[in-house]
Formats: sequence, C-alpha cells, structure tokens
Amino acid sequence: MQAKKRYLILFSAGACFILLFCFGGIQVPLSRRGPSRRDDRSLNGYHPAARDDHNEHISPRQKRDANSGVYIGKRCRMESCFDFSLCEKNGFKVYVYPQQKGEKMSESYQNILSSIEGSRFYTPDPGQACLFVLSLDTLDRDQLSPQYVHNLKTKIQSLPLWNGGKNHIIFNLYSGTWPDYTEDLGFDIGLAMLAKASISTENFRPNFDVSIPLFSKDHPRTGGERGYLKHNTIPPYRKYMLVFKGKRYLTGIGSDTRNALYHVHNAEDVVLLTTCKHGKDWQKHKDARCDKDNAEYDKYDYREMLYNSTFCLVPRGRRLGSFRFLEALQAACVPVMLSNGWELPFSEIIDWNTAAVIGDERLLLQIPSTVRSIHQDKILSLRQQTQFLWEAYFNSVEKIVLTTLEIIQDRVLQHTSRSNLMWNSLPGGLFTLPQYSTYLGDFPFYYAKLGIKPYSKFTAIIHVVTPLVSQSQPVMKLLVAVAKSQYCAQVIVLWNCDKPLPAKHRWPATSVPVIVIEGESKVISSRFLPYDTIPTDAVFSLDEDTVLSTTEVDFAFTVWQSFPDRIVGYPARSHFWDSNKERWGYTSKWTNDYSMVLTGAAIYHKFYHYLYTTYLPVSLKTMVDQMSNCEDILMNFLVSSVSKLPPIKVTQKKQYKETMMGQSSRASRWADPDHFAQRQTCMNKFASWFGTMPLIHSQMRLDPVLFKDQVSILRKKYRDIERL
Repeated sequence: MQAKKRYLILFSAGACFILLFCFGGIQVPLSRRGPSRRDDRSLNGYHPAARDDHNEHISPRQKRDANSGVYIGKRCRMESCFDFSLCEKNGFKVYVYPQQKGEKMSESYQNILSSIEGSRFYTPDPGQACLFVLSLDTLDRDQLSPQYVHNLKTKIQSLPLWNGGKNHIIFNLYSGTWPDYTEDLGFDIGLAMLAKASISTENFRPNFDVSIPLFSKDHPRTGGERGYLKHNTIPPYRKYMLVFKGKRYLTGIGSDTRNALYHVHNAEDVVLLTTCKHGKDWQKHKDARCDKDNAEYDKYDYREMLYNSTFCLVPRGRRLGSFRFLEALQAACVPVMLSNGWELPFSEIIDWNTAAVIGDERLLLQIPSTVRSIHQDKILSLRQQTQFLWEAYFNSVEKIVLTTLEIIQDRVLQHTSRSNLMWNSLPGGLFTLPQYSTYLGDFPFYYAKLGIKPYSKFTAIIHVVTPLVSQSQPVMKLLVAVAKSQYCAQVIVLWNCDKPLPAKHRWPATSVPVIVIEGESKVISSRFLPYDTIPTDAVFSLDEDTVLSTTEVDFAFTVWQSFPDRIVGYPARSHFWDSNKERWGYTSKWTNDYSMVLTGAAIYHKFYHYLYTTYLPVSLKTMVDQMSNCEDILMNFLVSSVSKLPPIKVTQKKQYKETMMGQSSRASRWADPDHFAQRQTCMNKFASWFGTMPLIHSQMRLDPVLFKDQVSILRKKYRDIERL
C-alpha cells in the first residue's frame, strides 16, 4: 500500500513538472553556448510583438495575433488609433514631410506627394495638420526591387512628429517578395493608416485603411485619359465575350488559377491566353503546355482584345491586384474578378456590384456560363459604370490620392460625409463637396433621381465696373429688363468700380428687390463668390454692358430648367488645337461649333460659385484677378470638367454687348489688343492645371418653338425674340 502511494506521488510530481515545462513556468537551458542572436535582441530590449515590459503577461491569443499579424496596430480603427482633436481647429489639413537630402524617391511617389501639395488639403505648417504623409518612399517594399528603400524602420522612428504613427497615412503598392509575397512592409507602421494596393480582406482594417488600385509608373499625374466608350451600342455585345492575356506562373503563389485557364479557353468568343515565357529561368520550369501556349499567345494583340470584349478576366497574379483591373475599366470591358480575398479599391465608398462581376477562383469553370447569363440591359449598365468610375476616381494619380483623402475626411467629419449615391453617380464624390450641403436636392445633378425640379426663380448678378453717371447707361436698361422677368426673384448689383457706391435713389424702381454689394477686393473673381444673399438655385450672370430683352431672359431661364447642371446662355466661343504652335487656341469666330458660353450673359447653378471658390487653386484665381480677364473661360472649364457635357447655346444673336460704351471704359476690354492674347494664354494655363482639355464641342442651339417659321406671330410664345 505504501509503495502504491509512493508511485502515485512520483507520478503526480512528474505530471506537474511536465505541465510547468509546457506552459513556460520552468526555463530549461537547451545549450551550453552563450546567447544566440535572437537572445541578444531580447536582452537589448527588442520585442517583435510588443512595446513594453508587460508582453509576457498577454494572453496566448494576443501573442498569436501579434506574431501572425502584419502590423502591430492590427485592430486599429479611427476611434481607437486616430486623434480627432488635431482636426478640430483647422479642419482636415494634410502635411507632407520635407524631403530629406540623399533619399531616393520613385516618380510614382513624387506624383503622390505633388498631388497632395497641389490640393486644397495641403498645409506647410505641421501645427495645423490633421494628417501626416511621409516623404520617405514606401511604395515598393519588395526587397528585390531597385526602388526598395533600406533602413526605413530607423528613419521613420527618428522622425520627431511620428508619434507611433498616429494620424499618419502610408502609401504602398508592392509588399513582400519571392516566394510568398506577404503583405509585410518590412517595418512597423504602428498606428498609421495604410493606403495599400493588393490588400487582403484578412489584413484590411475596416474604417481605417484604404484599399487603392495598383497603378503603373506611367499612370498620369493629373488629367488622365477619358474612357474608351464613346457611344453606347445596343445590344452591348462585342467581338469577344471574355478575354485574358497574361503571364502563367509555373510555380509559387498565384499559379493555380492562371494554370487552369486553358480549360475554359475556346479560341472563339472566350479567349484566355497565357505565356510562361517570362523570367530568366522560365525554361527550367516549362511544362508540356508551354510551347503551345506561347504560340497561341503571340497570335493576339492585347489592346485589340481589350477594346473588343464584353468582359475581361482579372485573375490574381503574384499579388492579389494587377494592372489589368484599371486597363479593363478604361476600356469599358466589364472586369470579372478572380482574386479571392482581395479588398477591392475604395470598397468603402464604391459599390463594385454595379461595375464588375465578382467571381470565385474555385468556380472557374462556371465563369463562361455566368457571364453569358447576364442580360444585355445589365451589361450596358455595368459598362457605363466602368466609365464613370474610371474617370471619377482612377484615371490619374491625383484622383486616386484625392479620393483617398476625401474618404478619410468623411470619416473625420462624419456629420458632413457624402452619401453612397454621391460616390456612385455622376459627377462623383470629388465634386459633390459635403461642406456645401449634404442634401442631394441642393446640387444640380440629382433632380431627376429625386423626382424634383430646381426652384422656378433666378437671381441676377450684374457685374459693374464703371461709375454710374447717367440714367441712360446700359446697366440701367439691363437692370429694368431683367427685373421685369416673371422668373426673377431678385437682382444683385456687384459693385467692382473704384468709385463709391451710388445712393439708393440712383437705381431704378423695380418690382423685385435690388441689392447692391461691393465686390471683395474689387477683383473679377468676386463675381463667382458663393454669396449668402443668393436664395435661388439659378444664377443669371450678366456684364453691365450686356443687351438682353425680358423675353430673352425668360427663354434662357426656361431652357436652363431642363439642363440645370450646365451653363446656358447667349455669347458662345470655341477652342481648337493649334498643331503648328502645339498649344490650345481660343476663337470668337462665328461658326456652327462652340465649346464655351461666356458668363456675360449666362445662367448656371449657384453650386458652381461654391466650387469655383473652394475647388480651384489660388494660383488660377490670382492669375485671373491680375489680368481682369478669363474668369468666364475658367468657369466653363470647371463646369465642363464636372458635368462632362458641353454648355447650351440659346437663340443666335450677333449683338449682346452695348456698342455705345466708350472705348476708354474698363468694360470695353474687348477692344484691348492684349485681351485676346491673354485669353490664349489662359486656355493653356487652365488645361495644364486640369491635366486635360475638359471643354467639349457642340453644335446644338436651342431656339423657341416656331422660331423664324413663316407662321402668324400670334402663334409664337417668344415672339419678341425674332424682332431683335
């Protein structure tokens, strides 16, 4: 009996010893040698998964998350890892660290920083900043890449404003390297946000990180090309139903899906081509299909396939994302996604179900039948949405960067964030600024969707630059004619004259209020300020020497009510490309073609006043003010850039300026020989900032019904127009 007790005690003691050993309670030296390199790092305070001395007390689950996670702040959200107080005083401002001497920087990263510095968010003062961007190039973290920046961890940690990464955003396109291509950036990003391409849903931190598209080094910084879809074809089918042309990986990550594409390829309407001829040692790994695949691959032109296919397959490569995604969007080829686990670009704001087909890598053989089953109405809708998204958010580095910043701003200023409809319909979230309004009905783009119409009155703004010396001056005639309009709510006289304001009794008596205000700093851009005294949706912009009758005013406003997102008016001008001088030209010749309607006699939505003031850079507005010229051209650039449509010209009229004005008057700038040359310069300066030429030619002119027809004048509503 005593022996059994002794055996039981020994057995219990042995079991306890084993349990203590397994759970780390007893440290057993496994070697008589000194500490290893890993031990040295621990002795020196290096803790790969923790920042303090309490690491040994965290739970096994926390240890597992820390070791398996790509970043320490894996559970970060805006509420836990972002300091909102930095944004309270100065709003959403972004600071870019000054570039350090000797640090190399890729062209793509330089484009990102330039886009931020040229935006309305930028501040050179870190004390005013809400968000910080590194000047150290973090785009390419593939150690085999020549763009890889070494010792990034030490360099970042030494930055005085780093603060553990709080309120910082890090841009990255490539992470990891052969063979597994993990999402590890090679340094601890701390509490910083990631704007990352090819990020997985597993590592993506919702409401904190931003998934961005993978773009090439040739992606334009500003402007960007328009989408390929020039007109809709009904039915919306092309030569091919589904295409793909790209590399086939014989070994390693990303090889499974592309290796199986030949099962679906039929060489007719489903053309899926791969080649294994890439890399230095591809012949060492070539399989029995390589030669046949390579021969078939060389028979087809990639661009021809892209632009002549209804659907484009976008399978994963070594990483989850690929350049093919943006190429398909631009080509109006509906992307068919085969990249399980990829957090699609800007998924926080974009509804990708309206522009792409989300497939499953495990169900590759079902893809052809799936796309064939999509109705032609749905295909047309998908294709149109690809064009909108491409031009709104993806066709330049600047738009990718600004979209990223706008997303973060919406998180910071949640009370003025954009709705899903604003992000996913024309003109897009970059133009529908929530600081103007969060109600869709206050913008000129959503009346049809909401089933409403713009307010049935307008506010006239008459820009005055000459002193009031006579009751017979053109501005007096204009004021009376406009005030008689049945649609006029009030008249604002913008006094930009150097002389003092005239007394109230000097202005004619009218049936609508006449408000006289002094222009801010007497500059010409003040005519486009978002004045609180404008109660209507429509603004009728007028120069003081404009000649219009009440009937013409009524007709122009009636036309505008059908086109509230465009400029509608009388004096038209056009632009052209001068191939000899290789620059844009401006012409006032009378032709059937026009691309601008001057704001000396035009109606537009008051939202464009706000956009002109807040969206356009100070440099362009300063240029306009210094010359006292081109403000009308700049407004046309802005409106066409937003609407992607030309202005509307109403009834032809050869005279809309008062000929009695003295040639010495400031209003007679049309007679200034420098005036025309300045406008040529403006065209090219504006096109340079926009990165493209947004103006669109049109030959449409809207006249009253029965205009100039040989019928009784009594049958015509706007009969007075024909007498002018």
